[in-house]
Amino acid sequence: MTEPLLEVNHLRVEFPTRRGTLLALDDISLTIAPGEILGVVGESGAGKSLTGAAIIGLLDPPGRIAAGEIHLAGRRIDNLPYDQMRRVRGREIGAVFQDPLTSLNPLYTVGQQLVETIVTHLNLSAAQARQRAIELLASTGIPAPEARVDHYPHQFSGGMRQRVVIALALAAQPKLIVADEPTTALDVSIQAQIIALLKKVCREQGAAVMLVTHDMGVIAESCDRVAVMYAGRVAEIGPVADVIHRPAHPYTAGLMGAIPAMDEDRERLLQIDGAMPRLIAIPSGCAFHPRCERATDRCRQERPELAAAGVTQAACWHPIAEEVSP
Repeated sequence: MTEPLLEVNHLRVEFPTRRGTLLALDDISLTIAPGEILGVVGESGAGKSLTGAAIIGLLDPPGRIAAGEIHLAGRRIDNLPYDQMRRVRGREIGAVFQDPLTSLNPLYTVGQQLVETIVTHLNLSAAQARQRAIELLASTGIPAPEARVDHYPHQFSGGMRQRVVIALALAAQPKLIVADEPTTALDVSIQAQIIALLKKVCREQGAAVMLVTHDMGVIAESCDRVAVMYAGRVAEIGPVADVIHRPAHPYTAGLMGAIPAMDEDRERLLQIDGAMPRLIAIPSGCAFHPRCERATDRCRQERPELAAAGVTQAACWHPIAEEVSP
């Protein structure tokens, strides 16, 4: 087994407010190996993006890591001072965000922004950094990079801007890339190109990728493993094919049932009744029990931990895998 590049152990994130402390992430544990793409999926508000922000060190105040540890290549990074974490963020962790316009400064050319990032983190001259910027734009599929390097962000289409953001994330050859909904605002054809680009990065650079998304199609196409989140906790984690085709957690099964299948003739899609609980009103026991048809008194009183459920791990007292014959 390859040693994990990223290791998150029992991560807890809180937001102190005047009405009490909101528990946004509760006991999150996951690992990503070099060259692996881990998908993180769930409904809006499940804590997907917040997990990525905690790993990158970009939690918005008053959010704070209240417990747990984050290790990158064997080094603990969650307790580093701001200046040290800033160097780690650029050199060892690259970030790709949902809206490229918020990641690019409209007052500078993309070349200037790439060169600044490269010179900050790598021991290269300005001329060498410019040449690397052109190579990065070429490697991310931007045509005529020698000319486009001097263009401003507004001169690029949405898909091309996202490629520039990926080039920025790769500028210092990071070990880990945290991609937060990188394909959400793009056309389907462009989504496929961005996914192929992330997979190419994994393959050629051996980088680990944490891909945050709500799109199960993107997960199925690009990821090796997937973690399904619900109400700030990991509900199920395992190989992507097993989680999609043989889900153990009722919530995962509900998500899969809500996706239209091309090879089935169904008049109506399945749905999960109810809504995800608010952070100030997370129920006792299993947070999913008010919406779960399999819930028992134990589910309402005791909180399940992740445990083996067939091939995957599920935080459920009554995993579906128990009823499936081998």
